[in-house]
Amino acid sequence: MESIGDLFSALDFAQISVDEMPRSSFDAVLIAKVKAWLASQFAAAGRELPEFEFTPRSVAHLHALATLSLARSRAASIVAADLRLKAAEYRAQASRIREILDNAGLSQERLTPRAVASVQCVASVANLLNIRDTESSSFVVAMGDLSLRKAEVDEKRAKVQKDSKALLEYTRKAIAKLNDLKKSFVKFENEVAVHEAQMDQWQNNLAIMDSKERQYMLQLNNYKALLTRVGYSPEINHGVLMEMAEHKKDLEKKTKPILDTLRSYQDLPPDKALAALAIEEKKRQYTAAEKYLEEVLHSALTAPEL
Repeated sequence: MESIGDLFSALDFAQISVDEMPRSSFDAVLIAKVKAWLASQFAAAGRELPEFEFTPRSVAHLHALATLSLARSRAASIVAADLRLKAAEYRAQASRIREILDNAGLSQERLTPRAVASVQCVASVANLLNIRDTESSSFVVAMGDLSLRKAEVDEKRAKVQKDSKALLEYTRKAIAKLNDLKKSFVKFENEVAVHEAQMDQWQNNLAIMDSKERQYMLQLNNYKALLTRVGYSPEINHGVLMEMAEHKKDLEKKTKPILDTLRSYQDLPPDKALAALAIEEKKRQYTAAEKYLEEVLHSALTAPEL
């Protein structure tokens, strides 16, 4: 029997084939094959063949189904023949074994119920272990294979348990981190108002600093324009100005005695005669001052003691 998937696959194949099939392939031979296959199928089901309208598309579909059905039928016949052959071989082998057991006095009728149960148990174990005979070597090999499989299963189970423990540990750590994140989130939510106020203050400060920057830039441009007007050049720097100040101080020290001498002569008249008269006047004043000083000293010395 064909499966539903195989039938749909055949229909898809027929859909492609009928599109690619030339018109000449739609002939009486193909229709006859399809009719013969339909008649055999309906006859096998015990029903009469209904009337069909044969079109190129329907014939292509039915031909694909017929081809697939015949191929599956041939495969099933081959498998059935092989199974019948094996069944005959097994029956012949069973007959030989039964004959041997009868000759040895070990037929099933002569065995006790406990022995029959033991034999059936051995047979069940052999079927369970998927061995062809009940020899000890076969059981040993099967048990060894089963032990290896058990070891593999135990190893896989240990690995799975280890992975499960690792995943459990990762899950615990992830849960702990999630809890920490939740706490941090709550903390940040509580601090939002404080930080918003601080941000507002910073924004105000930035606005003030921006205004100051524009003001300072304007002043800087004004100072640059002023320096340009007064003829400032990059060569006139602080070091040069300090050197000029030191040189000025040295010049002032050198010229101070000369200036003092000049100031003493500024009181003299410009005429020589007048200058001589002024000198004589100064001498008389000096003499009078000395005389006055002598009189004061003399009067101080001659004054009676109190």
